[in-house]
Amino acid sequence: MLIGVPKEIKNNEFRVGMVPSSVRELIAAGHDVIVEHNAAIGIGFTDDDYTDIGAKIIDTPEQVFAEADMIVKVKEPLSEERARLREDQILFTYLHLAPDLPQTEDLIKSKAVCIAYETVTADNGGLPLLAPMSEVAGRMSIQAGAQCLEKSHAGRGMLLGGVPGVKPAKVAIIGGGVVGNNAAQMAVGMGAHVVILDRNIDVLRNLNVQFGSSVETIFSSKDALDEHVLSADLVIGGVLIPGAEAPKLVTADMIKRMKPGAAVVDVAIDQGGCFETSHATTHAEPTYIIDDVVHYCVANMPGAVPRTSTFALNNVTLPFILQLANKGYKKALADNAHLLEGLNVYRGQVTCESVARNLNFDYVAPATALGL
Repeated sequence: MLIGVPKEIKNNEFRVGMVPSSVRELIAAGHDVIVEHNAAIGIGFTDDDYTDIGAKIIDTPEQVFAEADMIVKVKEPLSEERARLREDQILFTYLHLAPDLPQTEDLIKSKAVCIAYETVTADNGGLPLLAPMSEVAGRMSIQAGAQCLEKSHAGRGMLLGGVPGVKPAKVAIIGGGVVGNNAAQMAVGMGAHVVILDRNIDVLRNLNVQFGSSVETIFSSKDALDEHVLSADLVIGGVLIPGAEAPKLVTADMIKRMKPGAAVVDVAIDQGGCFETSHATTHAEPTYIIDDVVHYCVANMPGAVPRTSTFALNNVTLPFILQLANKGYKKALADNAHLLEGLNVYRGQVTCESVARNLNFDYVAPATALGL
């Protein structure tokens, strides 16, 4: 199979679909790989790093899309990239379709085979291709939130961990999954007062075992959200419903009643965000202010640490890329039920139930669409 790796074009996105070591594995397995010129320059790899292990450098993205049987990316394709997709071509990347009608319509129109990293599953019920980016985003959310609390960023002028004799900031983390767990690790390490809210008692029990008295674990009722969001200096939104739009758990009224200069970081923004006042921002302009509350809603947070993020992502995507290349997409999807869960759009049909429900499309089960 011929695999293509285009350069990412989203604002301040420096990650790349495959690093040279991943490309080397594919070439060793008998496949050909084409890489767009300077695709990985943002993480310190040159074109020579790819050609030295047998890849071919292509000058333009148009050529990459025109020649490749499978496109491996990081972020969802922008409109000009979607226009280059063709029927039966495999697209393997993050898609986050539930809040994105234009992208979904374009992918349907392309009749490409669109497999989303974020809905591929695992035996334990987890999302293995989303987890490493959630780990990065969770840890980054505390760094970003700490900066938002600085007066120069219109925050309350607080140091997250305080100093001896001065109370630390209160951090309320909504969602105790991968994002919330990693955010808590960073916040606890910086000395903040940390509260984690979740509706799953088993998750709360596990967090309690992990952190002990370093965090408060609270069942996420409406009363609890109201109490802890309003008393927090920093709120992290880390709620995820696989494949679906994030629920709006913090209302505009709650934002209005928060402390002036408080900050919110919406890690769920890729799926539409869990704050009613959220809208996606970029690394170039990461924040905005509503009702004196600083909002950080960057839709590709891990893009700020692209080298770490790319390697972490490649560690988990490579086995699936090899399966698709070695077997072809039909057999790979038929043989691996977890990979099949990643199929979101197949040759003009929406094959992810939550996406179909959110955007009012007819749903076709992936196995049915493939004739399995």
